[in-house]
Amino acid sequence: MRADLHCHSNISDGLLPPAEVVRRAAANGVELLALTDHDDVSGLAEARAAAEDCGIAFLDGVEISISWGEDTSFHIVGLGIDPRHRALVDGLAAIRSGRDGRAVRIAEALREAGIPGALAGASRHAEKSTIIGRAHFARYLVEQGIAPDVKTVFDHYLAKGKPGYVPHHWATLEEALAWIHGSGGVAVIAHPARYRVSRDELRRFIAEFKERGGEAMEVACGAHSMDLVHELASLARHFGLMASSASDFHGPGESYADLGVVPPLPEGLVPVWRDLI
Repeated sequence: MRADLHCHSNISDGLLPPAEVVRRAAANGVELLALTDHDDVSGLAEARAAAEDCGIAFLDGVEISISWGEDTSFHIVGLGIDPRHRALVDGLAAIRSGRDGRAVRIAEALREAGIPGALAGASRHAEKSTIIGRAHFARYLVEQGIAPDVKTVFDHYLAKGKPGYVPHHWATLEEALAWIHGSGGVAVIAHPARYRVSRDELRRFIAEFKERGGEAMEVACGAHSMDLVHELASLARHFGLMASSASDFHGPGESYADLGVVPPLPEGLVPVWRDLI
């Protein structure tokens, strides 16, 4: 199964509309796709219709931002969710509302760092989105010639400890798991190797995730080298978690990998889609 179970459209911080994401995935040979926009499910109906037209299997998904510990954020992907589930819908709406305030604070931090106009610029890039995220700010900074690409903006301006970073309280792990499971979905830790945490902190988070009912983690990811894929495979086996495969595609030219361009899962892992299709 060539599966890509984590990608974004312009409903959140991707570049392409949901239907275009699906058509690009199908053209790349993806057999099973999940659209997982940040804290929003409003693009799923369009994506599902496109998947039916393209003849590929589709899972309703979402990527939920959570806070853990004092000032650490993780992302939890929900797969096979019911996008009409009231607790999930209300919870995601609350997170999106909080994002608006964070955007104002990011713009103020960037202004203090000598970059004016960031809120208006990010808002323009988020014109068709239901959120204003860091990617929209990054695109504005690239547009202004402040950095050559989105990744550089994140590394030098928007990551923790950089001038445009602001702390923010997201949902809790317990809330995200309750929303995902309440809507009939499976919970997956997104891109485990990309968080700015120590290996011990990551293992503690995975252990708590598993203890609270989390089922899977992304092992094969567009952001992971093959060494990391095998390291994460060992963690998945150790904690008894299913494995997911994901590009985390946001758009042409600014993603770690294109849709479906993901290493195969190592041997001895249970793919998360086993119980979803």
